[in-house]
Amino acid sequence: MTKPEHSPFTSQSMYANAFGFLNFPVSRDLDEADLVIFGIPYDLATTGRAGTRLGPQAVRQASTNLRWENRRWPWSFQLSDKARVLDYGDIEFEPGDSEHMMAAVTQIMEQLTASDKKVLAIGGDHFVTLPLLRGAHSHHGTMALVHFDAHTDTYRDSGRYDHGSMFYHAPKEGLIDPAHSIQLGIRTEYDESNHGFMVIHGDELNDLSINEISDVIRERVQDRPVYLTFDIDCLDPAFAPGTGTPVVGGISTDKALKIIRSLKGVHLVAADVVEVAPAYDHSDITSLAAATILLDLMYLIASDD
Repeated sequence: MTKPEHSPFTSQSMYANAFGFLNFPVSRDLDEADLVIFGIPYDLATTGRAGTRLGPQAVRQASTNLRWENRRWPWSFQLSDKARVLDYGDIEFEPGDSEHMMAAVTQIMEQLTASDKKVLAIGGDHFVTLPLLRGAHSHHGTMALVHFDAHTDTYRDSGRYDHGSMFYHAPKEGLIDPAHSIQLGIRTEYDESNHGFMVIHGDELNDLSINEISDVIRERVQDRPVYLTFDIDCLDPAFAPGTGTPVVGGISTDKALKIIRSLKGVHLVAADVVEVAPAYDHSDITSLAAATILLDLMYLIASDD
């Protein structure tokens, strides 16, 4: 296959030297970028099957399958025409030291958002969203949350680190406003009596049209800065088996991508895709789903410029 003209990639080969996500430059020279992606290889807060520390590596490798397209279908522009993207690499922290991880992630998010960078993070288990929100809050203030997941993650944790507790703590810290936040695809138990978040359950999400879902999200977040977090287990295990806590009855990859594309114009300031556990994957389909969701999020962010 002939590489299209004006490709942002420097190599004809899909797989050679594929170190950064989608072969974007691996660099920490932030002056060279508007949009920064990085990985967080952490899974010490998992309550089920571990292994998401290998998620960033697997998602980057799966992204090589997306390199050949000059313009991501069905977007109408080339990403390189609207955004300068770099891969910052993985955030470094002492092995087994959750406090160090949280401090490191919060610090880099503070630095990036203070420099008006848009940010995409690759998990790692979902607990990494808490320090990401803390860092983004330093510049953006209280944000609206758009949360794709099978679980609400609003559970009162029994210990200090639990990937089901981030959105119990985040509202208490003033990082997000539940009254302007929404959770999509939920299909596990939670306490509805004092929940605070709007929820579209998994069965409802499957039945609603894309326009109906988009309208509800827009009405909920309004013009507030939005943080979008995508737990890959929002997808049905048929589309994402490689995750720690799979739950049947989720949405398809196709529907997830259509919802994301429908959010053009929403004030998205940062996003993450988390909970890819490659040891439980088959033929890299979970990693490829995550990479494709990340690419569409890049286009969504760039479309706002």
